[in-house]
Amino acid sequence: MKGIVLAGGKATRLYPATKAVCKQLLPVYDKPMIYYPLSVLMLAGIKEILIISTPAALPHFKDLLGDGALLGLDISYAEQAEPRGIAESLLIAEKFIGKADVCLILGDNIFYGDGLSGLLKEAARQKEGATIFGYNVKDPGRYGVIEFDKKKKILSIHEKPREPKSNYVVTGIYFYDNSVVKIAKALKPSGRGELEITSVNNEYLKKGKLKIKLLGRGYAWLDMGTCDSLVEASIFIKTMQERQGLMIGCIEEVAYRMGYIDKERLKELSKSIDTGYGEYLKNI
Repeated sequence: MKGIVLAGGKATRLYPATKAVCKQLLPVYDKPMIYYPLSVLMLAGIKEILIISTPAALPHFKDLLGDGALLGLDISYAEQAEPRGIAESLLIAEKFIGKADVCLILGDNIFYGDGLSGLLKEAARQKEGATIFGYNVKDPGRYGVIEFDKKKKILSIHEKPREPKSNYVVTGIYFYDNSVVKIAKALKPSGRGELEITSVNNEYLKKGKLKIKLLGRGYAWLDMGTCDSLVEASIFIKTMQERQGLMIGCIEEVAYRMGYIDKERLKELSKSIDTGYGEYLKNI
């Protein structure tokens, strides 16, 4: 399975902070935002990753991550000149995806919880269909809302409805089989002029090939689309790291734990970071 991080958009809700800097390069406590979704793909066992962003931001991502070789990854890059919907990333990535299955994650999402890697790996092993993750929120109208029957079987998904059918929403990570490219090609722009990822998910639902995993109380899902949510995410990361002494979204540690790099490479990486982050890597 291959992975895509969608790190485009204009992030106007974060202006003026994002007027000259891509949102996914902003710091979330002690790391660039993109470290968090990138680490999630790595925890799923994915090593071939495409980062999609704006023409102006791509050189900065390349400076930050390079080709991924130092982390045992294979990272490539593609442009999304204008934000035309999440599903457009699947069209941009068509050649990258090739004949593989794919996991798409939004570049402003944080996932955290014990056993998360196991859930991700299970979804990555799917042979057919799609897997999405649901999460209970107090303001579902901002997201793609899931309607269930009494047995928690999905009946429908509605994008930003005025009257939500439940408090469960679709999070920003999606696992698809290879037929997703064909599905994305058949989409028509919504009333917002975008290719909606909800339309992709509903197509799998119509075919009876959409699975959902609900993230319960033991998990945290954060998206950082506003100034308040960005601050809240930083406070969450700081609090958890100080309490547990374990880092969240540390891509060097994940690469080591997953066996992508060895001890010597981890030592080498730690030497170039003269901060508490570098000391953490040395102590591993």
